[in-house]
Amino acid sequence: MPDEIFKEAAWWESAVFYQIYPLGMCGAPYENDGVLTHRLLKVLDWIDHLKKLNVNAVYFSPLFESDSHGYNTRDYHKVDVRLGTNDDLKTVVDELHKAGIRVILDGVFNHVGRGFFGFLDVKEKKWDSAYKDWFYLNFDGNSDYNDGFWYEGWEGATDLVKLNLQNPAVSDYLMEQVKFWIDEFAIDGLRLDVAYMLDRDFLRRLRRETSAWKKDFFLAGEMIGGDYNQIMNDEMCHSVTNYECRKGIYSAINSDNLFEICHSLQRQFGPEDWCVYRGKHLISFVDNHDVARIASELNDERNLPAAYAFVFGQPGIPMVYYGSEWGIKGEKKPGDHELRPAIERPEWNDLTSIIAAMADSHRTSPALCFGGISMRLLENKHCIFEREYKGDRVMVAVNLEDCEYRAHFNADAGRARDLITGEWHDFGGGLIMEPHCAYFLHVED
Repeated sequence: MPDEIFKEAAWWESAVFYQIYPLGMCGAPYENDGVLTHRLLKVLDWIDHLKKLNVNAVYFSPLFESDSHGYNTRDYHKVDVRLGTNDDLKTVVDELHKAGIRVILDGVFNHVGRGFFGFLDVKEKKWDSAYKDWFYLNFDGNSDYNDGFWYEGWEGATDLVKLNLQNPAVSDYLMEQVKFWIDEFAIDGLRLDVAYMLDRDFLRRLRRETSAWKKDFFLAGEMIGGDYNQIMNDEMCHSVTNYECRKGIYSAINSDNLFEICHSLQRQFGPEDWCVYRGKHLISFVDNHDVARIASELNDERNLPAAYAFVFGQPGIPMVYYGSEWGIKGEKKPGDHELRPAIERPEWNDLTSIIAAMADSHRTSPALCFGGISMRLLENKHCIFEREYKGDRVMVAVNLEDCEYRAHFNADAGRARDLITGEWHDFGGGLIMEPHCAYFLHVED
């Protein structure tokens, strides 16, 4: 039965993603120095680590030619010279595919860099440029760079020049780039940068076109807040980033108030008809290239397993950010560079082993991939919630206390096997939970 369930579902619904910020991880200079260096091939040395971690999809943050950090694109057709060549990317994707790992890229379509060919043409020719309508311009004003005209940037950042996605020529151009990525690199999907700002008609076209080009092509949108259903639906994105629960995880753990995250989980995925994202697969995570590392965010690092239990235990598509699986730190305040460090080689410790076991559990349990959520026990420092799908039952249990805790609740079962450790737990007399621990209890008796 489980094999049939997974075969009938879309591949991303049971995937475990791993995010790599290649310009950072591979040690590229921040500003584009124009020097060809084959840094991207370093990813090949991480494939065994990814397989051991039970990852089966990789999301690469921007890797096409840009002015600096990747989100100010110069050329959508060319891998950033600091990372290597198009052939290097083809090699990396081919080897990941051979290892059974899908690949999605960052689709940065809301804006481009000042080095983008169309913007350079406008700077040179002003009104006479064939590309002046590709952007939001006013030739009666001026820019921070003294260009002799004003233009709109992303949220006021003028190094990110906003594209006019309602212009058919712009939309056509971007569709051609995505088609090129599919044909040239055989990518499996896109994560859409600032998807909440993208023109809705553009999103609809992107969904139609990519679905026609590649039947199982995956679109995930970046959403910070608001109603995720605005762009996560049958016409636009398949999934979005679940920032609500990302914040809820570390906030609830730090304040010893698991009601906070459990309220969000029940509001989003609970059994009632009014729950807002029932049956949908949002991307669950605790950190990424834009926010502080979870090891820096938590007041007590002993609660890292609990944080990841919510990532892998809630309905959704778990995503792990490179390096966080062994607990590296990174604060947002000094700047994004601390969140995107160069790492020579992957490491492995007890936390990594726990995350690998959680990833394996997610990929093999229909309940964790497709089940709803119902609370069995909820207290400030303890919670137990159940995921169930077609008879497959997994209870996610978390204890934040410094001491052992005996949880008394109605399990509707005699005992269960922890998918993380393989140990059996008897519910008679209550579930004994170790300090700062998390369990994925698979009901088998």
